[in-house]
Amino acid sequence: MSQQMWAAPTAIAPVRGTVTVPGSKSITNRALILAAISQTPSTISNVLVARDTQLMVTALQALGVDIDSVDPNHITIVPSPLRGPAKIDCGLAGTLMRFLPPLAATADGAVDFDGDDGARRRPMSTAITALRDLGVEIADDDRGRLPFTIAGTGRVRGGEVVLDASASSQFVSGLLLSAPRFASVTTVRHQGPAVPSLPHIEMTIDMLRAAGVHVAADTSDPRNAQWTVTPGPVNLGDYAVEPDLSNASAFLAAAMVTGGSVTVPGWPRHTTQAGDQIRGIFTAMGAVCELSDDQLRVTGPQTLAGIDVDLRDIGELTPTIAAVAAFATGPSRLTGIAHLRGHETNRLAALVNEINRLGGSAAELEDGIVIEPSPLSAADVATYHDHRMATFGAIVGLRVPGTRVENIATTAKTMPEFASMWAALLNHSGTE
Repeated sequence: MSQQMWAAPTAIAPVRGTVTVPGSKSITNRALILAAISQTPSTISNVLVARDTQLMVTALQALGVDIDSVDPNHITIVPSPLRGPAKIDCGLAGTLMRFLPPLAATADGAVDFDGDDGARRRPMSTAITALRDLGVEIADDDRGRLPFTIAGTGRVRGGEVVLDASASSQFVSGLLLSAPRFASVTTVRHQGPAVPSLPHIEMTIDMLRAAGVHVAADTSDPRNAQWTVTPGPVNLGDYAVEPDLSNASAFLAAAMVTGGSVTVPGWPRHTTQAGDQIRGIFTAMGAVCELSDDQLRVTGPQTLAGIDVDLRDIGELTPTIAAVAAFATGPSRLTGIAHLRGHETNRLAALVNEINRLGGSAAELEDGIVIEPSPLSAADVATYHDHRMATFGAIVGLRVPGTRVENIATTAKTMPEFASMWAALLNHSGTE
């Protein structure tokens, strides 16, 4: 384990406060791509400034898109013809490595994709095969992973493509986002186990339609779902990014595990973000969740209840929910999340390892984890270069004095100011 250890602050009183959360990574990166293929310039406000989004900005600039980021929270994108040669660094960003290849295929010239060591281990064969089926030439030495090179010709023919997106909904979203630029109507058909994180595909469709794109969807059979995009003009226009509700969930968890109360301003009453479902999860565990027109307040219970829940659609919330469940008085079963084995790290194995390292009792299931009540004790929490494992450790540290978290800076992937925001919330409430 790395020696870059962060002493997680421990709450000596119920955590109470207000946290303003930066913009959504998922929405920001989708908006950037739609702005890049719009007919007219777009202005995006409340942009998340983090590693994943900066990598997307840099990648689009490498393809010839003019992006004015003098004010990083309020940027203007002027579309330009996409071109190579270009080199794209994906870092560890799943949205970038799954969203940008279909767009790069519409560029004129070769586009090289690579990323961090962890990204090179993430599956990409689904995206590569789908693009080849659409006539795109890709050189990957038969790895089905990064690095690879797309031989862009300035045109993707479109048509029907059949894939198994059970490993990640991002494969579907990536194709849908660029399909308005394809030469003909494109139908993406999923065949296989149910697609995880369907709300993320719904987010993609919602944003495409808001930009004037015609999209038809049939998800009545989750094992044989399909989406059809008609090529045509895209106009994102002025677009305000919602707060990142998944990132907000870590701060709400502080109220859960300490019996406190945390408020997040700007929580949308209607949203396609999967993170909104944390309200129902925390309510089932004993919280009081109050949503008004301009904020969400979560008040934690005196005693946390265990939970048995299918997280297929909201897998990104698993580390946060697991951290809370580790303090519940009853067992918790978190299922529907086998796909998390292919995220930044194998999140199921990581969560089980770290809960057990802390003296807890957790075990892997075929499609999830089970957590049994057990007193926790101080330990060094490994993060596996995974931002959500870092916030998992921070939540645990609220109740377990002496907890240290490896490389808290990994939160820069989606929330660079996490450590200072966490300290500010805890300083307001009392820490040691």
